Amino acid sequence: MGGATTRIPMSHRVLSPSDNYSGDYNPNDQPVVQLSGSIFGFLEDDTTPLSSPETDWFHEIEDEEEEDESEKTERTEDMIKFWETQHQNLHATLFRTTSLESKIRTRTKEVLKELDMADNVCSCSRRVSGGCRTCRMREICRQLQNSGHNSAICKSKWKSSSDLPSGEHTYIDVIDNSNRKKGEARVIVELEFRGQFEMKKGSEEYNGLVSKLPEVFIGKDERLLAVIKIVSNAAKRCMKEKKMHLGPWRKQRYMEAKWLRVVERTTSMPMIEPLAVERDPTRVVRTRARASMLTMDLHDNLPKMSTYMIPVVEVL
Repeated sequence: MGGATTRIPMSHRVLSPSDNYSGDYNPNDQPVVQLSGSIFGFLEDDTTPLSSPETDWFHEIEDEEEEDESEKTERTEDMIKFWETQHQNLHATLFRTTSLESKIRTRTKEVLKELDMADNVCSCSRRVSGGCRTCRMREICRQLQNSGHNSAICKSKWKSSSDLPSGEHTYIDVIDNSNRKKGEARVIVELEFRGQFEMKKGSEEYNGLVSKLPEVFIGKDERLLAVIKIVSNAAKRCMKEKKMHLGPWRKQRYMEAKWLRVVERTTSMPMIEPLAVERDPTRVVRTRARASMLTMDLHDNLPKMSTYMIPVVEVL
């Protein structure tokens, strides 16, 4: 059976790149099967890695970790820059001063030094070394007045509102009108300034900033406002970094109300005298002389009376 041929269906033919297929099918044609140039060439060209849910999830985790590290680095750099800026602003604000502030600061430090050396300067019932805060303020205010300053003890008081709790505060201020061109100047004297901003839950960065504040602040009201703004922003940032709530008494408006909402201004300062707590025969005790209202009335209203000698007769 010569000339017998085997017919290969078109669907089972493997065409090589050398085939010149014109589209006309001839059953007597025998195609050349070249597997290496077709099937294996196709497998070699397809180098795309296989994808699966496990590999996709792994790559997603790697991308998220890289993003987290990048964000963490950015937050750290931003935090360092923020606190450095706050320190610079605070230093620049505190170390700028005027001649008026310097005079009041020098006199206040002298009085505080004298009070620290005294045993007891309290005229109240509390016996505190160097005097309690109220008596110290009175003595400083009186000494500033003796130095020619218009000083007074101020009491600020405010009512509660939707975002501001009620409160009150006492401090010293000095009003100066010596410079007519610049107008009236107001200098604040706060004896416990640093303690107004201290927080037990403050971060290391915040506590470091507060430690730069003076214990006794003496400066104009605009300088005080600048300091309050710097430290209040720092407190807000501190609580945000710790993911904690900032109390309303720590906010800028509340701190400003302490020294700006003046309700009373007292200029008359009584003399401070030490109290006699215990009797000691070797110690000279100073006491206040008390006058009866009846004695004062008699002394002021009755006329001067002459003294007469009246003879006395003894009856036996």
